[in-house]
This record gives sequence, C-alpha cells and structure tokens, in this order.
Amino acid sequence: MQTIYLITTGGTIEKGYSERLGVVENRDSKIGQFLKQLRLPDADVRVVSLMNKDSLEMTPEDRALLVDEVRKLLPEKCPIVIAHGTDTMVESGTLIERSLPEPKVPIILTGAMMPLGFERSDGLQNLTESLFAARTLHPGVFVVFHSQVIPVTSAKKDRALGTFVRI
Repeated sequence: MQTIYLITTGGTIEKGYSERLGVVENRDSKIGQFLKQLRLPDADVRVVSLMNKDSLEMTPEDRALLVDEVRKLLPEKCPIVIAHGTDTMVESGTLIERSLPEPKVPIILTGAMMPLGFERSDGLQNLTESLFAARTLHPGVFVVFHSQVIPVTSAKKDRALGTFVRI
C-alpha cells in the first residue's frame, strides 16, 4: 500500500457555486468526495485540508504555512500532491523548491481551470494524473496538468491556451 499525502489549499478545483450569492467561491473542501470515485486499490491517499482560498488571495503567511506543512510531511518519505489555485501555483511551487531543496520524494502541484463537479471540469483528470505521477516521478517539485509533467521552475500558466506550458 502506497501512502500519498494530498494537501488541499483551495483554488478553482475546490470552488462551488453559491446560488445565494450567484458566484463561484471557495467554501468547503470537496476533494474527498471525488477521491471516492477513483479506483485506488493500493493507494492510501491522506487528505490534509490546509486552507480553502483562491490562490490570488493567498498571503505570504499562507505560503509559509504550506511550506511548513510540506516540511512536516517530508520525513514520512511519501509523495505529496498539492491541490492549488492555478494563478499562483508556480509561485508556491517555486517557494517550496527554494525552501526545501533536494526533497527525497516528488512534490506535485495541480489544480483545475474548471471546478470539480462542473461540466467539462478538468479537475478529476488533473487529480488522477497527479496521483499517478506521485508514484512514478523522481524526487523534485512539479506541476502536473493536462497530461503534462513540468518541473515547477519551467512551468507557466498560459491563459490563452487554458493550461500550463513549459518555458
């Protein structure tokens, strides 16, 4: 049984529609209910709900909290997947890489352009690919998105294409 830690920070992947307000917003973590849809017979995915924010609202203190959580999990020697908003995913990943050089496990950031549960959402695809990549990649910090694995320092969000590209 392979243990994988999944840290949730919010972002579009976790957003839901508020009928009362008529907006899409971060409310409650919903990744757990989508994990139940996946067949992961030999994986023990342990969800760590750190925060539930749009990444544009993340503060330096929030990013420091994320780095501390990753640091705390590293001695377990288990891969780490981070569900994160796409707008500042690379910024957080770069801080993790700078703060925790030469990790002994893969650390993967992923998210979605459309929230989990919405029609045409890419969230479950990206989450599934990230869980697979966590088990197969060498140690380092990566963005996994739309069937791509990109080292975090080579990744850039391309709004026109609606994905991440290698720079």
